[in-house]
Amino acid sequence: MSSASQPPAPPKIFSARRRAAVRQRMQALQSRADAARWLADDRVEDVLDRLAFLRHQPGRALVMGDDGGALAPALIAQGVDVTQADVSAREGVLGLDEEAPWPVNGFDLVVSLGTLDTVNDLPGALIHMRHALAPGGLALISMMAAGSLPVLRSIMLAADGDRPAARMHPAVDVRSGAQLLQRVGLANPVADARGLDVRFGSLGALVGDLRAQGLGAVLNDTAPVLGKQAYARAQAAFAEAADEAGRVTEHFEILTLSGWRA
Repeated sequence: MSSASQPPAPPKIFSARRRAAVRQRMQALQSRADAARWLADDRVEDVLDRLAFLRHQPGRALVMGDDGGALAPALIAQGVDVTQADVSAREGVLGLDEEAPWPVNGFDLVVSLGTLDTVNDLPGALIHMRHALAPGGLALISMMAAGSLPVLRSIMLAADGDRPAARMHPAVDVRSGAQLLQRVGLANPVADARGLDVRFGSLGALVGDLRAQGLGAVLNDTAPVLGKQAYARAQAAFAEAADEAGRVTEHFEILTLSGWRA
C-alpha cells in the first residue's frame, strides 16, 4: 500500500511520556493508606453493577487501570481468570500500549478504567480491544467525559488572565462515544454518562485528588507553570466559587462505553 493511500496519522494531543509518568506517580500515591480513591471506587461499583445486570459471567477477563486494586479481586472472587494490564509493566501487571496491536486475546471481558482518556488514536485502541475479545465477549470502557471539571477550568482561565493556555484535556461526549463504538464494529453499542460531584475545601485538595487518581495533565504541548501572581489569581477564583462553608463542588462526568464482539 502506498503512503498516499494510508489514512492520516491522528494528531498528537497527548504525550506518551507524560502519560506514563502521571500513571507511575499515581501508582506511588495509591500505595498510601489515605490516598483518594473515590473515582476508582465509583468505577468499580459501576462495572460490577453492569455485569450483574447483563448477567455476563466471564471466564477470562483483561482489566486495565484498576488503580484502587478493587476490581480484579472482586472478579477473581467470582471465579474469573483475571489478567491485569497498564501503560507500563510492573510485578503482576502486563505492560500494554493500547494504540499498538495487543499481545493477548481470547477474553470474555475487557475493562478499561480511565486508561483510554488520553490516547491519541482512540478508534485504533478500541479496534485493538475488540480484537482482544473472544466471540461474545464484552468491552467496558470508563472515561472522563466532556463537561468534567468546570470549576477547575474557570479557575485556570482566571489564573492565566489575558494569555489563556491549554491546560485541560479535550474529552469525548456521549454522542461521539456511541459513534465510535459503531465505527469500530462492536455490536449492541451503548454509551451513557453519569455525574459525580465532589466537594473540596481548597484548591490544593482538588489538585491533590486529581494527581492521586491519575488525572494530571498529559498534553503534548505543555502549558507554562503558574507563577506567583497567576497562582494567587487561581486561589482567588477558588474562593469566589466557594460556598458559605468555604468549599467548592466540582463536577465529574463519567462516560461509559460498552459493546460486544459478534
